[in-house]
Amino acid sequence: MEPKTPTRRSPEAGERVRDAERTKQKLLDAALTEFSAKGYSGARVGEIAARAGVNKQLISYYFGGKEGLYRAMHRESLETEYENANADVPPDELLRWYLHNSLSDPRFVRLALWQALSGETPDDETQADVDIEQERMKRRQERGEIAADVDTAALQLALMGMTFAPTAFSHTARRLFGVDIDDPEFEHRYFSTLKRILGALAEGAEHPQKGNTLP
Repeated sequence: MEPKTPTRRSPEAGERVRDAERTKQKLLDAALTEFSAKGYSGARVGEIAARAGVNKQLISYYFGGKEGLYRAMHRESLETEYENANADVPPDELLRWYLHNSLSDPRFVRLALWQALSGETPDDETQADVDIEQERMKRRQERGEIAADVDTAALQLALMGMTFAPTAFSHTARRLFGVDIDDPEFEHRYFSTLKRILGALAEGAEHPQKGNTLP
C-alpha cells in the first residue's frame, strides 16, 4: 500500500497577513542597507530583493517600485523617531536615544548624509514633521529644561550634528578616543560630555548670568 501524500493546507487569512508583513519588513530592512550604502541612484531593486531573499516583483506589489519603497522606509524611520522623541522625554534622555540609535545602527546616519549630499532623493519629511519636532522642543523649554534664550531651531540642528558626528567622522573619533565608535566606552564618554552641555543650557534658565545671552 502506497503511503498517502500529505495534504497541503492553504494558509489562513491571518497567516497570509503575517507573511506579508514579514516580507515587507525584510524589504524595508534590506532597503535601508542598500540605500545607505549606495544612495538612492546607486541602489538597485534587484539587490534589495536579493538581500531580503524574495522576488523583486514584490517590491512593485507592496510598494509600487523603488521610490515607493524608499518613501515607506523613510516614513517608518520617522515614525520610530516620533515614538521615542515625544515631548515628555527629557532632553538628555532624548539625546541618549538619538546617539545610541546612530551608533548601534549607522545606516540611518549614512542615509541622511546621502540625502544631504546628493539632493536627489525623495524626501518624506514635511514641514509639518519639522513643526512637530520644534513644538516638542519648545515644550521642554517651557518646563525649564532648556534656557529661555536658546534658539530651539539652532539647538535641534546642533543636537543632530553632535549625534551624527561620530559616524560621519568615525576615523577621527577613533583617533581621538582610542576606541571604535561601536565600543561602549566611546558611547559612555561621548554622551557624558553631551549631557554636560545640555545641563549647562538648563542651568542657564535657572541661574542666568550677565553676559551669557547671545546678541
